[in-house]
Amino acid sequence: MSPRISPVRAAAGVVALCGLLAGCAGTNAASDPGDNGNRFISGDGNVQKIAAAKRKAPLEASGTTLDGKPVKLSELRGKVAVVNFWASWCAPCRGEATSLQQVYDENKDKGVAFLGVNFKDAKENARAFDRRFKITYPSVFDGDGQIGLAFRDVPPNAIPSTLVLDRQGRVAVRIIGATTYSKLGPLVAATLAEK
Repeated sequence: MSPRISPVRAAAGVVALCGLLAGCAGTNAASDPGDNGNRFISGDGNVQKIAAAKRKAPLEASGTTLDGKPVKLSELRGKVAVVNFWASWCAPCRGEATSLQQVYDENKDKGVAFLGVNFKDAKENARAFDRRFKITYPSVFDGDGQIGLAFRDVPPNAIPSTLVLDRQGRVAVRIIGATTYSKLGPLVAATLAEK
């Protein structure tokens, strides 16, 4: 005969499991801006395209790159910009690194800028990540999350997340979760084609 679990212990176990699952959902889910939290996008690479008329004005933020150079989001204006939020400890970030570099290599001469935003990480680990994956575009060390907060209207609510900004610095596309070459390339091309 198997031991009987008391109803109090069973209820406590259910509450603990729900809390754990809610914590995971909070890490990997994002609310669609303007939907009052009624719909959610999971962190599995889903794409949200934002029509030009519905894009929010760009916000200001600045930081320092992993090699010590100052950078401002406003410096990206005039170009289509890809802003990728990542961390060296993040397995999906490692999985998408080569794709991001490939899209950057193919578009940097077409007026596309890339900026990585290294989040909740150690600088040395982040630098080692860039060396390992031969990342040539700059990354900001965002230890206090200020760059991420600049995008509060269209938040990058998972690691990794990728935002494609139009030439005015407004978010045109949000990808929550890892991206791929075949997904990101056409999104960058479509944003470049906008007049």
